Amino acid sequence: MTGKSKDATSHRKHQNGLHNGNHNNNNFDQCHQKAEKETGHELVTPIELKRNMGLVSGTALIVGTMIGSGIFVSPRGVLEGSGSIGMSLVVWALCGLLSLCGALTYAELGTAIQESGGEHAYLKRTFMPMGSLGRLPVFMFDWLGVFVLRPSMFAIMALSLGTYATQPWYGHCQTPDYVIKIVTIMSMGKSIVFIIPALAGIINTMSVNAALVVQNTLTATKLLAAAIIIIGGSVKIAQGNTEFIGEGFKDTKEDLSLLAVSFYNGLWAYDGWNNLNLATAELQNPSVNLPRSILIGIPLTTLVYILVNVGFFSVMSKEEVLQVDAVAVIWGERVLGDFYFIIPICVVLSCFGAVNGTIFTSGRLTYVAAKENHLPYVLSYIHVYKKTPLPSLIFTTVIGILLILPGNLSSLIEFFSFSAWIFYGLAALAAIVLRFTEPDLPRPYRVPLIIPSIVVLASIYLLVAPIIHNPRVEYLYPLLFTAVGVFVYIPCVHYKYSPRWVGWFSEFLQKLLLIFPTDTY
Repeated sequence: MTGKSKDATSHRKHQNGLHNGNHNNNNFDQCHQKAEKETGHELVTPIELKRNMGLVSGTALIVGTMIGSGIFVSPRGVLEGSGSIGMSLVVWALCGLLSLCGALTYAELGTAIQESGGEHAYLKRTFMPMGSLGRLPVFMFDWLGVFVLRPSMFAIMALSLGTYATQPWYGHCQTPDYVIKIVTIMSMGKSIVFIIPALAGIINTMSVNAALVVQNTLTATKLLAAAIIIIGGSVKIAQGNTEFIGEGFKDTKEDLSLLAVSFYNGLWAYDGWNNLNLATAELQNPSVNLPRSILIGIPLTTLVYILVNVGFFSVMSKEEVLQVDAVAVIWGERVLGDFYFIIPICVVLSCFGAVNGTIFTSGRLTYVAAKENHLPYVLSYIHVYKKTPLPSLIFTTVIGILLILPGNLSSLIEFFSFSAWIFYGLAALAAIVLRFTEPDLPRPYRVPLIIPSIVVLASIYLLVAPIIHNPRVEYLYPLLFTAVGVFVYIPCVHYKYSPRWVGWFSEFLQKLLLIFPTDTY
C-alpha cells in the first residue's frame, strides 16, 4: 500500500516536472519502465524527429504545396488587378521571380540556421540577442502564424476545393457563396470537403513517412492535371485559336497600387516556397538539399503557371475568366467535352495535396513555438512510437477547419497575403542583419545582398500599396490581432504566468495520446 502510494506520488512529481520544464531523471526512469511494462513495447531512445526527406521529397513538398488551389482560383484575381492578358502573364512571371528571391534568401537562412520552424528560428537568432524586447518579434510570428497564417491558408485551400466541387453544377455562372460554404462546412458524413482536411490531419498524425508518400503521389497527380491544360491549350493554339491570347496588353491598368492586389492573388498561388524551411530538421543533408529543392521547385512551378494560363486563354476570353473563380472547369468543358469532369477531380486532388503539405509543415511550426513556451508546452510533445508531433498537428487541423465556417475566399486570400508578407519581409531583413551581426556564421549557401533587399522592398510595397488604393477591414485585422498578441505576450511570456489548468490539461493529453516531451529521453 505504501509502495503503491509512493509510486503514484513519484509519478505525479514527474508529471509536474514535465509541465514546469524541470525533468527528474530518476522519476522519469520509473515512468519509462512502467510504460514499457503496461504497453508491452520497448521505448527506443532518444525520441526525436527523424530526417526522412531527401531531395525528391523536399522538391515535391515545395511543388506540391504551391501547385494547388492557387493556379486554379487566382487567374481571375490576377487578371482583375492587371487589366490585360499580357500584363497578367507578366505578373505571374514576376511573382515567380519574387518567390525565387525569397526562397533563395530562405535557403541561406535555412542552411546557416538548421533548426525546424522556419521564420521562427531566423527571427529568434537575429533579434533575441538584442535585449528583453528581442523575443517579441519571435512571439508575434508564432502568434500570427499559428492562429492566422497557417490556418487561413488551410481554410483557403478547403474553400477552393469546395468551389470546384460545386462549379460543375452551375455551368458558366459563378457558384453562389452560400452554396460553397454549405458544401464546405457540411457534416463529415456528407461532405468530402470536410473530410479532406480532417483526413489530411489524420495522415500526418499517423507517421511522417505516410504523409510524405501521400505528398509525393499527389504532386505527380497535380503535374498531370497541369499537363492536361498545357497540352490541351497548346493544341488549341496550334489549331489557330489565338484570338484571346493575341489581345496582348490591351486595357492594361496603370495604377500601381491596384497592381498590388494582382500580386496578392499571384503570390498566393506561389505561397509554399518557404514551407520546406519549416521542416529543415527532418531534411537529409539540408545544406545541399534545401537550395537544390528550391532551385528546382520554384522555376518549375513558374513555368507551369505561365503555360497553364496560356492554356486557359487559348479558349477563354478575358471577360469569361473574370466571371468565375473555377476557370479550369469552363476550360475543361470546352476542350475535353464529355470528359470535362477530369479537371474538377484533378483540382480536388491538387487541393488535397496542398492541404496535406501545408498541415505537414504547419504542425512543425506549432511544435517549435511550443518548445519556446510561446504556446502550451504540451503542443511540443511527440508520439512515443510514431515520433510525430501529434498534439501540434491536431491543433493546427482543428483551427484550420474552424476557419472554414466564416471564411470568404477573396477576403481570406487578401487577409493571408497581407499578414504573410509582413514576416517574409522581416525574415529577409533578418538575413541582412545577420550578415553584419554574425559575419562569421557558417553559411553553406550564400546569396548576394541584393536578393534579400529586393524581398524587403517588395514586402513594403505589398503592405503599403493596397492600403493607399482601398483601405479595408481585411488589412486592419492583422494589426488588431497583433495588438492582442502583445497583451498576451506580457503576462504569459515575459512574466511566465501559466494558469493551473494548463498543467492538468497537459497531463490529460499525455495519458490520452501517449505523448512525451522530446528532451526527457
